[in-house]
Amino acid sequence: MRIGILGTGSMADALGTQWARAGHEVRVGGRDAERAAGLAGRFGGRGGDLRAAAEFGVDAVLIALPYAAVAEVVAGLRGALRDRVLIDCVNPVGPGFVLETAGGRSAAERLAAAAPDAHVVKAFNLCHEDVWRMTPPVFDGRPLAVPLCGDDEDALDVVRRLVRDLGCEPLNAGELARAGLLEATAALLIGLWVGEGADAQAIAPPRETA
Repeated sequence: MRIGILGTGSMADALGTQWARAGHEVRVGGRDAERAAGLAGRFGGRGGDLRAAAEFGVDAVLIALPYAAVAEVVAGLRGALRDRVLIDCVNPVGPGFVLETAGGRSAAERLAAAAPDAHVVKAFNLCHEDVWRMTPPVFDGRPLAVPLCGDDEDALDVVRRLVRDLGCEPLNAGELARAGLLEATAALLIGLWVGEGADAQAIAPPRETA
């Protein structure tokens, strides 16, 4: 696949590295094209500006930008993102582990509104970037499960393949309207992991006893 990545942070690095390792062509785009090129060079990809990455990602475009910047950046690239599969890994979590979209549309829905001609899939938002650097992310013999929310079945199929390329298992979490549940779950888990130093995995019993 040809994958564009919008953003030059740790999630762009972690997922871009894994997808390049799986044999995909990856181009990283950022407001600082030199920084994007430096990041891409670490895993054999190419770098440039945001528009170049959006145009390159004919199979998928990962949105790995700060939440506050997403709508503006994506709206400015609306034409380049037409018919693209947009993978949204953004968490709208602010200071105090507060969900910044509480009471309104989810970050994924706002992204979809900014790029109405694209196909948004919420994914990869529940784990720290270090988890995505694991090859593969397996815990107690079980591959990590990755919930997906989206409305377009073809777009979901693309993201399922990219999930499996990381050694993970995709889970159907419903339509894009349910993405807010994933974002709220991330806010809760981050608050437990980081704020409380808790083992958040311990809050869910095995399926057989749930």
